[in-house]
Amino acid sequence: MNSTRIVTCFLTKNNKYLILKRSDKVKTMKGLWAGISGIIEGSEEPIYRAKREILEETGISEDKIGLVKATPQMRVDSPQYANHEWIVYPFLFVTQESVIKLNWENSECMWISPSEISQLKIVPSLDKVLASLL
Repeated sequence: MNSTRIVTCFLTKNNKYLILKRSDKVKTMKGLWAGISGIIEGSEEPIYRAKREILEETGISEDKIGLVKATPQMRVDSPQYANHEWIVYPFLFVTQESVIKLNWENSECMWISPSEISQLKIVPSLDKVLASLL
C-alpha cells in the first residue's frame, strides 16, 4: 500500500477550533472541511511542516501560535485513491489572532465547537483527528 505523510493542525481560540473549506483549486477533497494540512516533504520534521502550513494557509506566523498538543501519527484510508493511505500527524495550537488570511487552497473558514463537526462534510477521519487532540 502506498502512503503519504501529512500534518493536520487545528488552531484553538476561546474553546473553538478553526477549520477550513478546501477550494476547487486543490487536487484532492475539494469542497470538504479540513484542518490546516500539508504534505511532509522529504525528511522534514512534522512540527516544522505544521508551522509552515499554518502560516501559508492562515497568514498566522509562528510567534502568534503556541503548541498545545501533538498526538501519535494516525493511519487514514484514502477514499479517492485505491491502495493508498494517509499517515496523519495531528497538532493543536492556541492563538489569539482574529484575522485569518486564506490562501488559494481554501475558500472559507470557521471556528467551531467539537460537537459541530458531525454536521459538516469533512475530509476522512477529521473528527477522529480532532478528538485525538482534545
